[in-house]
Amino acid sequence: MKKITVIGLGAGDLDQMTLGIYRMLENAQTVYARTKHHPAIEELSRQGKAFVTFDDIYEKHDQFEPVYKEIAETLFQAAHTYGDVLYAVPGHPLVAEQAVQILLHTAHEHGVEVSVAGGKSFLDEMYTALKIDPIEGCQILDGTSLKKEEIQIRHHLVIVQVYDAFIASDVKLTLMEKYPDNYEVSVVTAAGSSDETIFKVPLYELDQTVTLNNLTAVYVPPVHEETLMYRDFSFLKQVIEKLRGPGGCPWDQKQTHVSLKKYLIEEAYEVLDAIDEEDDEALAEELGDVLLQVLLHAEIGEEEGFFSMDDVISTLTEKMIRRHPHVFGDTSAADADEVVANWDAIKAQESGKEDRESLLDGVPKGIPAIQKAYLFQKKAAKVGFDWKEAEPVYDKILEELKEFQDAEGEEQLKELGDLLFSVVNLARFYKIDPEEALNATNKKFYKRFRYIESALKEKNLSFEDVTLEEMDRFWNEAK
Repeated sequence: MKKITVIGLGAGDLDQMTLGIYRMLENAQTVYARTKHHPAIEELSRQGKAFVTFDDIYEKHDQFEPVYKEIAETLFQAAHTYGDVLYAVPGHPLVAEQAVQILLHTAHEHGVEVSVAGGKSFLDEMYTALKIDPIEGCQILDGTSLKKEEIQIRHHLVIVQVYDAFIASDVKLTLMEKYPDNYEVSVVTAAGSSDETIFKVPLYELDQTVTLNNLTAVYVPPVHEETLMYRDFSFLKQVIEKLRGPGGCPWDQKQTHVSLKKYLIEEAYEVLDAIDEEDDEALAEELGDVLLQVLLHAEIGEEEGFFSMDDVISTLTEKMIRRHPHVFGDTSAADADEVVANWDAIKAQESGKEDRESLLDGVPKGIPAIQKAYLFQKKAAKVGFDWKEAEPVYDKILEELKEFQDAEGEEQLKELGDLLFSVVNLARFYKIDPEEALNATNKKFYKRFRYIESALKEKNLSFEDVTLEEMDRFWNEAK
């Protein structure tokens, strides 16, 4: 049976290497090593030990994945040629060694046995050098593929494979999305060896250090200052839990799903105002207020045992993936209209979600009437209940206007509703959101009326002092 034995060289010089690993190296005729840049390899090479290293493969490729694949393929070929192969890697073979994972997971299809003989992990020396206890919560992440979503700022964070300034720069920029620019981090090289160095630097200087190599790791201490946790979603959730919990806020404690309804609507309109004003700072704040409402409802749901924030997130994530097969599946969508059509088709096929007697039942009951009219018409149009061109819509508006003019008493209410409904239909025909159109006119009216008020104030006049014609003149000036 062809065999590859993977051994770990430890994190530093020969003093860190276990006796068993040393004897395996001593007895092997040829040893393959991931890199020659390791204290133990350098020392053994000076003693006359021969190694076949893969440094040239790293230089050949621009990305790491093909490097790992080529190393694994070379070792499999060597096993078929020589029978037994010894492969040496820094640290422990199962820590930050992707090529070893490829060997283990593809050994069967290559007809080669792969075994791991162990070795001392650099992590033990890191904990000793930094004097930290990983049981408090510790993350080990790869600097070559670091993502901010993976980072838990309240844990010890050790980032490995930060072996050049380019990777250090990417790591720095990613960390700066979670930590202050001047947050102190430690750059640890050759931990536990006679060449061990530890430099503490502010985060923004991380890529300016000169000690980066394949034995370098970056340590980020856990965040303890409360204000630095304000960007952390889990900390926000804890804030809401405290507000609702014993000793919390009396107002928050007495809220229910029903009592919070009006606040969700109010906050949603505040978001719309911020968008209309093109005020990004206000928009961020108002979106936070909407998120507050979501968190409060989720906390109430969890207290009552019906659902939690995790359920909200899970349901949304599953829905987004299910209704976007052109992104997460094997279908395609040429444009936004086709995306909407696919969305509606998938929604209609979903079973067990809604039990509706009418196509119109999906329109929320509590939305403004003008928006409800728009959605009713939009749904009806999907089954062909719609005009094909604009001219009949204009005729309908004129018809409803005439009926309103002829109506008296309570009939005027009904006819005015019909007239507004027809105007909404015209807006939909031209792909104009009637709510947005009316909001724009309201803003315009507010601005011009404020001009009249300011003009009167400048002249020390009140509305009682001027005629409608004079106010109309100010109105035209505002235009």
